[in-house]
Amino acid sequence: MKANAGSAIYHLFVIVCGFLMIYPILWMLASSLKPGSEIFTNVASLIPSRLQWDNYLVGWRGAGRISFSTFFLNSTFVTLSVMLGCLLSASLVGFGFARLQFKFRSILFSCLLVTMMLPGQVTLIPQYILFQKIGWVNTYYPLIVPSFIGGTPFFIFLMVQFYRGIPRELDEAAVIDGCTTFGVWRRIVLPLCMPALTTVAIFSFLWTWDDFFAPLIYLNDPKLYTIALGLRLFSDPSTKTEWGPLLAMSTLTLIPQFVIFMVFQKYIVQGIATTGLKG
Repeated sequence: MKANAGSAIYHLFVIVCGFLMIYPILWMLASSLKPGSEIFTNVASLIPSRLQWDNYLVGWRGAGRISFSTFFLNSTFVTLSVMLGCLLSASLVGFGFARLQFKFRSILFSCLLVTMMLPGQVTLIPQYILFQKIGWVNTYYPLIVPSFIGGTPFFIFLMVQFYRGIPRELDEAAVIDGCTTFGVWRRIVLPLCMPALTTVAIFSFLWTWDDFFAPLIYLNDPKLYTIALGLRLFSDPSTKTEWGPLLAMSTLTLIPQFVIFMVFQKYIVQGIATTGLKG
């Protein structure tokens, strides 16, 4: 009886905590279907008095004569480009640190670890000045190009740890059979790293899709805005904020992330777990 009581209390506690964590999302979904006058007058209720589907229609029409579909397409392009860049750079650079012997290897890897602990605000101004000098401000280049040249040290570190868990005898056997260094990476090592690569792809997708700060700094043309900046167009503190369309579009922007996470959840756990055990 004590074991059953303890189990019941534990599960009740977990259910309550889970509901508290998911409540903001449920509130946003319910509020996106409420009339504008009801969103903040009946905050605690998750049941609208009447379903206001017009919030989704008005929100999809966008703001400033720019449809919200434009923001979706912009975010999709940027996110997929960054994801591709992270996969290429992290897998290649990680292979170099984990498998190749070259001068200053330890020093460079230490610098990589230091950059992981360096706040982004420290490098923001020098990066902005650099991109402004070469004419990249108000383009997607500052958002995409760094990912192709190892701009996310965490992913490189993750791949290094995974590579170190793969037996080196496979490399030696491939070299004996005539493989080059690039061939060893592409034919032997890379196919064994699918859990780690999947983790890199998913996290880069989620982080880039949610990113607000970088597009805010580098993009000035509303036609280039991502969904994070597109949502900001519904908010105008000086006049009136369209809360219904804003919450409706916020709900839609969560759908790709929710689908990606639910479909690839087991790969996320597998990639992180196996990377933590190897090295």
